Amino acid sequence: MDSLNVNKLAAPLLVVMILSMMILPLPTFVLDMLFTFNIALAMIVLMVSLYTQKALEFSAFPVILLLSTLLRLSLNVASTRIVLLQGHTGPDAAGKVIEAFGHFLVGGNYAVGIVVFIILVVINFVVITKGAGRIAEVSARFTLDAMPGKQMAIDADLNAGLIGEAEARRRRNEISQESDFYGSMDGASKFVRGDAVAGIIIMLINVIGGLIVGLVQHGLDLQTAINNYTLLTIGDGLVAQIPALVISTAAGIVVTRVATDEDLSEQLLSQLFKRSQVLYLTASLLAVLGLIPGMPHVAFLLMAAVLAGTAYMMEQMAGAPEEVQPTPEMLAPEPVDVGWHDVQQVDVLGLEVGYRLIPLVDKAQDGELLRRIRGIRKKFAQEMGFLVPPVHIRDNLELKPSAYRITMKGVEVGQGEAFAGQYLAINPGRVLGTLPGMATHDPTFGLPAVWVEAALREQAQTFGYTVVDASTVVATHMSNVIQTNAAELLGREETQQLLDHLTQEAPKLVEEVVPKLVPLGVLQKVLQNLLDEGVHIRDMRTILDVLAEYGGKTQDPDELTEAVRTRLGRAIIHSIYPGIGELQVIALDPSLEQILMQLSRAKAGEGVGLEPGLAESILRQADASVQQQEQLGLPAVLLVPAPLRQIMSRFLRRSLPQLKVLSHAEVPESKSIRITSVLGARA
Repeated sequence: MDSLNVNKLAAPLLVVMILSMMILPLPTFVLDMLFTFNIALAMIVLMVSLYTQKALEFSAFPVILLLSTLLRLSLNVASTRIVLLQGHTGPDAAGKVIEAFGHFLVGGNYAVGIVVFIILVVINFVVITKGAGRIAEVSARFTLDAMPGKQMAIDADLNAGLIGEAEARRRRNEISQESDFYGSMDGASKFVRGDAVAGIIIMLINVIGGLIVGLVQHGLDLQTAINNYTLLTIGDGLVAQIPALVISTAAGIVVTRVATDEDLSEQLLSQLFKRSQVLYLTASLLAVLGLIPGMPHVAFLLMAAVLAGTAYMMEQMAGAPEEVQPTPEMLAPEPVDVGWHDVQQVDVLGLEVGYRLIPLVDKAQDGELLRRIRGIRKKFAQEMGFLVPPVHIRDNLELKPSAYRITMKGVEVGQGEAFAGQYLAINPGRVLGTLPGMATHDPTFGLPAVWVEAALREQAQTFGYTVVDASTVVATHMSNVIQTNAAELLGREETQQLLDHLTQEAPKLVEEVVPKLVPLGVLQKVLQNLLDEGVHIRDMRTILDVLAEYGGKTQDPDELTEAVRTRLGRAIIHSIYPGIGELQVIALDPSLEQILMQLSRAKAGEGVGLEPGLAESILRQADASVQQQEQLGLPAVLLVPAPLRQIMSRFLRRSLPQLKVLSHAEVPESKSIRITSVLGARA
């Protein structure tokens, strides 16, 4: 606990110490230690920036940039005070560090020192800081423009089951932090530029002020005063500007890095010296230059030899590829009689791919699609409450090279194309520009899209496209097929497995209900009815409780389903309106409601047949109401009396699958209702 409190006090104490240095006089030894600490801090920052793989790994850099700049200015103020007060005593008046920089680095020549100091300031101010600030500014703008596309890509991965809520939250925070980081770096670079200007002004003030103090107050001659105060000022300026140059270099390295899994050293070695042909060609050019009369032969020829030797060693280290040994031919098997092993059962779920998509599903090649499909099944099981059968994947040479086909029980339920190595840029409705590539449509939702090369991925995100790779395209399509056909995927085998799993937690409940009160087939039909309308079956305890209560009165799956839905009403409402107290819904006009009630009573048990004109009118108005709800950003929900819920749901489900039909009995008393539109009997 004590160490935690000390850590929290470190930053406030550092800021207070830096500010106090501008006011309180410091001994020369303390000043030497602080100048040494400033140099060490600059080197630490530089080393960290060199080994940083992503900019966000050094997210504290803008604050460090500000504090280091403030520290240098405070040291300048403290050293100026000592220079002006003690400069007449000699070159060591302001401490050993300033003396060393004034004598050793510039040879005690104040003219050389002034030139070196100005060059360092110009390099820092004009080249490094200005360039780093411009890169940070552009990066901040493009990062902000790309945020909607990146957010939608995260949502796509989350909906496809590729990532969980925690990972999605982490990625969203990372996107927000990235934008904040580059914005902060853009602002922090202004402090460094201001520090460079302040360094020049402080140098002029120290020289002029020192000459006045030395000549007027201490009676020094002009040559001695110039020598003492100028060398002290130059040493003071250099000991501050060299760390500033180092930290500015670190800032430039951080903002110019492209995020990879390698640090800067690994990137340089793997990319700059990757090809031996480049080194051989460079060595040849240097050798030709070295043979020209008047050129420095030794330097050019020696460097050419070093590069040629390096290229030769790289080729030797790479080595020749191993020859593949031919395998012996397999002996032809003896013919056997036909048996049951020749009868192949159809796969419940299958995925067939063209030969160009085989790397996505090949275990030997670490196929990304295999992991994504496992993630889809896991996410579906967590959300809907049962485990779907495994997906059997095979190649199909009859398909196009980049095509795939999704099958269920041997029948095709989805197909599309995906291009390995490229990205699908999906137009969500509002984009800033067009992209070169092959125009197509998203195979899952039919949105306009374009296949682009990997180099255009960042540009597509900046334009506002949702960008996904080939494996994500196939995985999202597979997830949508599973969600849409959830009821059909729940067979008797899966229902029995679900009961076996529940028996471990509530054995008495399962024993009492199935099969004593409700047969397994009736339970399966009830669960399928729930899944058909997107209601999860995770709460099997409640479902079996309701069946235990009503199973002795009726065996009709539809009636039992309505009873279960009423008991699950709170969960159903929460899934549609999470955390919302007021439900904004579509309702039926009283006259239409009365007509439908009469039809339902007249044809009880036979199904309700609507007059064609009335049915068309209801569908047209329902479609308009659904569009109105979607434009308002609200879920499309139709609220009807309990006797009409199932009738209206079946009638509207095929034409408007996004419209949820709820009954008044399913709405908890804690929720309030506001009607946004009404479906009338006439158009």
